[in-house]
Amino acid sequence: KTVIGEGDGSATEFDLEEQMCKASLFEVLVNGIKQKRPEEYVVKYGKRGKQNVKQVVFRQPPAEGTKIVGEWAIGHIRVTVEDNGTGLPQSKVGQALGMLLAGTKFHQQKQKRGQQGIGAAYATLFAQITTGKPTDFKTGTGNNKVYSGQVSIDVKKNVPVINGLQEAKGNYRGLKVSAEFAEVSYDRSDHGVYEYLRRTALANPHAQITLVEPDKSIVVFPRASDKIPAKPPKIKPHPLGLTTSDLIDMASVTSARKLSSFLSSDFTRISDDKANELSKLLPEIDFDKHPRKMSWVEAESIVHTFHRVKFNAPDLNTLRPIGAIQLEKSLKNLLEPEFLSVIQRKPKVFRGGIPFLVEVAVAYGGKAGAPSTSKEGEVMRFANRVPLLFDAGNCAITQAVKNVDWNRYNLKNLDEQPVSVFINFVSVHVPYTGAGKLAISAEEEIVSEIRMGLMDAARKVGYYLSGLKKAEDQEKRRKIFFKYIKEVAAALHDVTGKPKAGLEAAMRKIAESKTALKDEDEQEDEELLALEEDAEKEVEEENA
Repeated sequence: KTVIGEGDGSATEFDLEEQMCKASLFEVLVNGIKQKRPEEYVVKYGKRGKQNVKQVVFRQPPAEGTKIVGEWAIGHIRVTVEDNGTGLPQSKVGQALGMLLAGTKFHQQKQKRGQQGIGAAYATLFAQITTGKPTDFKTGTGNNKVYSGQVSIDVKKNVPVINGLQEAKGNYRGLKVSAEFAEVSYDRSDHGVYEYLRRTALANPHAQITLVEPDKSIVVFPRASDKIPAKPPKIKPHPLGLTTSDLIDMASVTSARKLSSFLSSDFTRISDDKANELSKLLPEIDFDKHPRKMSWVEAESIVHTFHRVKFNAPDLNTLRPIGAIQLEKSLKNLLEPEFLSVIQRKPKVFRGGIPFLVEVAVAYGGKAGAPSTSKEGEVMRFANRVPLLFDAGNCAITQAVKNVDWNRYNLKNLDEQPVSVFINFVSVHVPYTGAGKLAISAEEEIVSEIRMGLMDAARKVGYYLSGLKKAEDQEKRRKIFFKYIKEVAAALHDVTGKPKAGLEAAMRKIAESKTALKDEDEQEDEELLALEEDAEKEVEEENA
């Protein structure tokens, strides 16, 4: 236990000592009473001059004279993750959990995250290098065989090492992984486990997720729908979405024996006629030779020539979005917003041949806004339903958000509004900025489409907020009228001799009628928004 400070009735921020910043477990007590996080306080980084400091920030300032104590520990944390999905075949456990850079989406055009060997495998490695312990696993595919054991990594050879493998009978279906870590800490930060699971639940309304935190607190993110998403189909790559490297890589694994048949069989929208057209445009290349004999220079020429040939657009029906109805259910289920606008844009293509679409939602009020504070808006980024928590500054989604004039939609200072902005990028190929899959590359078509979706969703919120402001102004005007009705009615009674009650009733009716009229400025605002919407649609049609 360490004393953090003493309340003075006004201060809300208290710095933590350096050792406490490294704690794997941390709790705050005020006068011996454990405080709830994030309801009563959050832990975040702040500034003291030029120095970064970690602070406890209370929602309400602790009373004068109260003693603020931190209970903390530096030790090991065991993390266990279990699902009831398809499970892993026993033969794939080593590759999935014990091999770095073991890609699973090589040459697959399919809407899924894929594996690159720097997620689960790195968790195995991190447990190994910080505690010296292997990772426990249990897997079953529902075929009456259940496998369990321990996996570690031979770091010199980058191969999995499985020990204690056991086979048992049972109908267990799913995967359970458990590992022990040191040099880690747990808190409900914007980049922590809680926030990742919260956003995962929002983007996957069919799933129910239960989190048991280190202090034994149980958090349940209930499912909002029983509808299971359809499995995305595999599609062949479109020629206009290829790079030279892609073409060389695909040629190295093709079963085709001729370059011409490789192009017509392994790609969509390249018929035999199109392959012949390419061969005529590139007479210096032998299209009868084996694809593996194609040089880099030849591949580069073919990729450049693709853009001189008119290909049909790729099939846009291969995308599997969350869906506007499902997304609305999910956001209402977890955020309980005062107002919600959900938009699903029509499919488009980027790089000339890669299909994608954008889903956008803007939630206002209720539990919307960053959970770590009630005063900040949040932008939630997703790629194929998977939350993107890091490297926001380099992401196409962030760029699109910055390119929107939120003031137009009555959302001035978005960061200070009770707003959650949800953007899901859906594609068979997500152009990540790096192997870590932290951010989406700012392709022009992608940024533009996200921006249009944001404006569509924000426009509805703007109408709603405009209506609230109008109602508030009407109520103020009405109160002013009502404030003087009795006095005016009494004066009229003295002049006319008519009953006060009748005069008051008539004046109330007039006041309600007059204050119900629209202000000219508000009418103009709505007309401008409507004109803006029409103009944006015209621009879209021109660019289509």
